[in-house]
Amino acid sequence: MPSTPESSSNDGSNGFIRQLSRGSITEERASTDDELDSVSSVSSPGPQRNSPLPEVLVGDFSRRPSSAKKLFSSPRLRRITGTSVPTEEDDDEIEIGFVEPVVLRRGTIAPQRPDDPLFDPWCDPENPIQVTFEDVSAAAYMLKGGIQLTPCTLSHMSAMTGVNIYFKKDLFQFTGSFKERGARNFLLRLKPKQRAAGVIACSAGNHALALSYHGKQLGVPVTVVMPKSAPLMKVTLCKQYGSTVIIHGDNIAEAKEYAMRMGCEKNYTYVNGFDHPWILAGQGTCGLEMLEQVPDMDAVVIPVGGGGYLAGIAVAIKTMRPNVLVIGVESERSPGFWTAMESGKPVFTPTSSSLADGLSVPVVGFNSFATAAPLVDKMIVVKEEFIALSILRLVEMEKVVCEGAGAVGLAAILSGQLPELVGKKVVIPLSGGNIDTTVLGRCLERGLAADGRLCRFRVVISDRPGGMAELTKLICQLDVSLKDIFHERAWLRYDVFSVAVTCVVETRDWSNAKALEEALRQKYTDVVFSDGFPT
Repeated sequence: MPSTPESSSNDGSNGFIRQLSRGSITEERASTDDELDSVSSVSSPGPQRNSPLPEVLVGDFSRRPSSAKKLFSSPRLRRITGTSVPTEEDDDEIEIGFVEPVVLRRGTIAPQRPDDPLFDPWCDPENPIQVTFEDVSAAAYMLKGGIQLTPCTLSHMSAMTGVNIYFKKDLFQFTGSFKERGARNFLLRLKPKQRAAGVIACSAGNHALALSYHGKQLGVPVTVVMPKSAPLMKVTLCKQYGSTVIIHGDNIAEAKEYAMRMGCEKNYTYVNGFDHPWILAGQGTCGLEMLEQVPDMDAVVIPVGGGGYLAGIAVAIKTMRPNVLVIGVESERSPGFWTAMESGKPVFTPTSSSLADGLSVPVVGFNSFATAAPLVDKMIVVKEEFIALSILRLVEMEKVVCEGAGAVGLAAILSGQLPELVGKKVVIPLSGGNIDTTVLGRCLERGLAADGRLCRFRVVISDRPGGMAELTKLICQLDVSLKDIFHERAWLRYDVFSVAVTCVVETRDWSNAKALEEALRQKYTDVVFSDGFPT
């Protein structure tokens, strides 16, 4: 991770560092030629904070494949420092605008698009912003009294897994997820004119809820654009919190485009739920709380979708405790951050339907990636069955209802992909608990199947009197409960006095399921046994 070059007086070198101060940008000579070869003059300021001399470093964006920590050998990124909040007096001094095209080394030009309503100057892929520990600390101060200090307690699963697990229960926030941290921090950082005009966001879930709730608390008008697939419960809750809800688009991408265009037309401030620097800083306050509650932790395992939660927590923890392992976890159905780490930059990654639908982001945040990638020690991708099993374990052993996206950290432990954490103190945030009851029922059933406690088999038995009685007696003798049964006669190639029976049964555990399979195979010749998910 590079350090920010120190500016110096004009010593004849060819490099420049752009210095951003209140409402203006000046140029100073850089100390070495390697920092930046040439930068064009800039006519209007881009995203900035009210700080004495926040620095902006522009350079190349490249990756060294030898180490994830060397992703930014000479990054094209903006490291914006300073933590003070713009006041009403600064309102005329600092205006959010667009940076004109900046000439980079080798003569390339960053594709700034000030006239494009879909361009967000705070989330510019050509000039990503790294969030600092100062930003996270400032957010923690601003959020005092505005969000819940959620518990971080030792898990009942520690003995079972061999890992000393501490669950940081961010799902106990008022709206049920960690998103409140970033949403409130964002709203508090707005200038008076922006607060009066209102904000707009695109979300199908937790971000919309958090922004709606805290917008109402702070008196900021909130408009939320949700796709047609958004759960009715979350749409209703957003309306109850006082937000204007617009249903538009078949997917989140169409809803986002509509929201950004509407924000441009009506002068709303668009809120990127996982990549705006203020959002990232707010999410990082969770990491500060973890350090206070489990100061001697060895590792933290964090769910990853767009990357904002990972980025904020990683900055907080790695700054205070560099030896703590930071591990990110994604679903196999949406491995966007893992793909970005492999590619050296955020790239489009196809996603598919997942139990962890809150993590289904096709392109991770550019600011999130620039901030988190140098700090992440390991990325894990987990299968769907372990997410389902994690939801089941949390309900049964922790008495907590967690959504799939919030349970992937535990899934990484249960899948056996982190053997190095055995015997260590590990903090796992349970990031959200907003799961539909119908989806919860399906998750629990899939979890039972993954745990070997819900099995299905097909067996051909005699269709004469007593044939079914023999089968049910065998099932009863093994203390197995018959949950469902289906008879099939028409498509059977055996004699007309045979019937194929498909049964769904509940067993105690894997060993009980295997005992049932062995007993069936000993008694019947045609048995197809399915014990849930393949091993």
